Amino acid sequence: MRHNIFGTDGLRGKANEGFITPDAVMRLAVSATNYCRNTYVKADDHKFTVVIGKDTRLSGYMLEPALTAGFIAAGANVMLLGPIPTPGVAYMTKSLRADLGIVISASHNPYHDNGIKFFNAEGFKISVEDEIGISTAFEQPQVLTRTELMGKAWRLDDAAGRYVEFAKSSFPREMDLSGMKIVVDTANGAAYKVAPQVFWEFGADVIKIGNSPDGLNINDRCGVMDTSLLRDEVLRRKACIGIALDGDADRVVIIDETGELIDGDYLIAAIATSWQRSGRLRGDAVVATVMTNLAMERYLNSIGIGLVRTDVGDKHVVQKMLEIGTNIGGEQSGHIIPGDHSMTGDGIVSALQILAYIKANGAQASSIRKLYTPCPSVIKNIPLTSSRSLDEYRNAGEKIVGNSGRIIVRKSGTEPLVRILIEAESVCALNAAVAAICRL
Repeated sequence: MRHNIFGTDGLRGKANEGFITPDAVMRLAVSATNYCRNTYVKADDHKFTVVIGKDTRLSGYMLEPALTAGFIAAGANVMLLGPIPTPGVAYMTKSLRADLGIVISASHNPYHDNGIKFFNAEGFKISVEDEIGISTAFEQPQVLTRTELMGKAWRLDDAAGRYVEFAKSSFPREMDLSGMKIVVDTANGAAYKVAPQVFWEFGADVIKIGNSPDGLNINDRCGVMDTSLLRDEVLRRKACIGIALDGDADRVVIIDETGELIDGDYLIAAIATSWQRSGRLRGDAVVATVMTNLAMERYLNSIGIGLVRTDVGDKHVVQKMLEIGTNIGGEQSGHIIPGDHSMTGDGIVSALQILAYIKANGAQASSIRKLYTPCPSVIKNIPLTSSRSLDEYRNAGEKIVGNSGRIIVRKSGTEPLVRILIEAESVCALNAAVAAICRL
């Protein structure tokens, strides 16, 4: 099998270690330029161009210039976007007709981690074939260009504004958000400026939290990783809804007006319902992962919408969406792909679709939780160093839940963990399955 240095979602790890060092990412930039230019660029006079965006991590100040130096040394031009959500980089890569888009982010991970994500010229995550091609080039001697052929770099000052207008274009023209009090938690991350601006420009009363990044507080007790502060603020301010993003704003979860969490499964179901009613849903189907609750599948089936499952990871979701021709998919974690607007997770655009659902139905956010009652479930994370095999965990759980539930066991693509989803028809069966697994 050919070697691939990439994980589930690009390269990720602790800053200043492994692949997340100045030397490594500079080499990565050279390798990516040479591979992609040789593979995709045909015109001899074409200047290979890259856009780079980042979140608010302190280590971004180290990785951005290192990547820039590598791209320039290989003969590529670089447009620096500054802090901007991951979907903003995907959009700008295609909009600016760049050859490659780079996001410097470790998404929902703590500040001490960072990562590199790649987008192709169409704004899609690069394919596994391209990952292997770049990995192969990375392990070979580096080819630098002649001095007169080196690239240049410049900052694009209006990148954030362009993304704001793009996000706004996803909201129905006949609607606004006047009269709605919204609490927005941007996780001290990439969307700390643009997210509140989008909702405010539609007329909402916006209360901002988690929007004072200092390089070290990204995802720290805020955003999708910890919604307790958002919940408290929604209740204290008597807000209509709370919107939580993660560090690079490709994920979203909601706190309703009663303080209850609404996860990605519910949000996908609500968007699919709304789009079906308006005739926008393509293929009469939704794509979700093996982690999606069984009750959501049953609800969608009851209103004539199919659910197609994939492995965990937005690339798998996107690939299946393209295969079956649908325009909505995502993950329980809140990574939602609104295919009419973006083919990568977009927390802001997805939140706008939820707000449109609420406005169109004259309902409260809590109405989304009434679409279905989830089957009891839990996710156990076990260190990968455990001596047990994946099959042992799976078999222990299946003996309890049988055919009425589900046990999904997988290795994490971003952390050294085994993730076990246990889903059962009753809390009693769920607890018994958890106990059986924990006894191993």
